[in-house]
Amino acid sequence: MPAISRDEVAHLARLSRLALSESELDQFAGQLDSILNHVRTISEVAAADVPATASPNPTTNVTRPDVVTPGLTPEQALSGAPAVEEQRFMVPQILGEGE
Repeated sequence: MPAISRDEVAHLARLSRLALSESELDQFAGQLDSILNHVRTISEVAAADVPATASPNPTTNVTRPDVVTPGLTPEQALSGAPAVEEQRFMVPQILGEGE
């Protein structure tokens, strides 16, 4: 016995405002029946004592400790810049004042 009938597929198509031809109704009825049977099979296998998982492989996040290290001084960072203004890189203006 199919899990979903052709008439139920036609009803779902109407609710979804989908215009399906007769051959599409038959095709989708078979596909949806197959999907629902697979879901039923999986539901029978799943047990309450099996924990839910997002991945079958155990994963851990690989991190390193945060260690403060000395960085560049503003002068060192700006030493190669073609133009500097108030300890910042100076770039040409691309937009007008009002933009």
